[in-house]
Amino acid sequence: MSNETTPTAVTIATGDQEPDQSTTPNKPHITWSDSYTKAHEAIQSLTSILPNIPSSLSSSETPASCLLHDPSTAEQISKLLRHPNSGAGDNNLCRWLYDTFQSSEPELHLVVLKFLPIITGVYLSRVNLHKPLAGFEAVLLALYGHETTTRNGQAVTVNIPDLSHSSIYHETNKAAKNSATELNLAVISPSLEPYGTVRSMKRAHIVGVALQLYYSKIPQIPVESKLDFCEFCKVWSSGESCENGENGDVKRRINLPWELLQPVLRILGHCLMGHKKDEKLYESAIGAIGCLYGRALHDLNTKAMLATGSLLQLVKLASESDDVDYTDITESNTITL
Repeated sequence: MSNETTPTAVTIATGDQEPDQSTTPNKPHITWSDSYTKAHEAIQSLTSILPNIPSSLSSSETPASCLLHDPSTAEQISKLLRHPNSGAGDNNLCRWLYDTFQSSEPELHLVVLKFLPIITGVYLSRVNLHKPLAGFEAVLLALYGHETTTRNGQAVTVNIPDLSHSSIYHETNKAAKNSATELNLAVISPSLEPYGTVRSMKRAHIVGVALQLYYSKIPQIPVESKLDFCEFCKVWSSGESCENGENGDVKRRINLPWELLQPVLRILGHCLMGHKKDEKLYESAIGAIGCLYGRALHDLNTKAMLATGSLLQLVKLASESDDVDYTDITESNTITL
């Protein structure tokens, strides 16, 4: 589909008359900007894939936002992604997700990222079944390529405080060290190289980078997507799920190397401690972390045991603090130092 859309074509698609911009100065979002046009193009392309598209999407003044939050459309897309034959190279829905993300429209990026938990969940569970999954891989490579371009291939690092360096707030007789050459850096995400295909040795790395992109946008992603993510974490860790598999879900444990587990735990950490606490999401995240902790114990993975155990300890501390009444003054003859 061409990216050049005339005002007449958009008018026909939306069912609106072309307004006089001089008389509508307070509604710039109704003008045929790139974002408005691209969102309508995405919705029109989706009508040939889904059986039922709500008319409110096309008539909305903010079509990308409506597409992101519409429950009916999300349910239909999720069902198709979970279908036993989904993910092939000629899959129309995967092609739509790929093209929609390549539109470079930030709000449409969120629409694609919303379904990343299902894409990664189904993909990683089926990858060893020797099924054609080129459609899923194309979407994952698009996300990976976007992150590679955004970061210019550079690694993400943080400077960890080092007690061997003198504090600027204390006097010392020691000579100051050259912090430029002795930084104690920790690598959060390694440097990125462009890839055109998903090879088995780089699969966890590519999926991990895609999940890192998901995490960077997670405050804007609907709760339903995060619930899907928590559910697949349970599947990945133990091969068990509370779903009944009617949609063709494969209940299969997967390998969890650190480059994949690290962004998973960061996402679950947000689900636990996000500023907009959702009780259902909170409980689902606790269950997912518990499964990952059990998997770490089974695999004797000390790094994973420490990370998942720390999150469970935060949950315990949070529950204990809810039971403490700091305004209650207890009478006691004992002085505690």
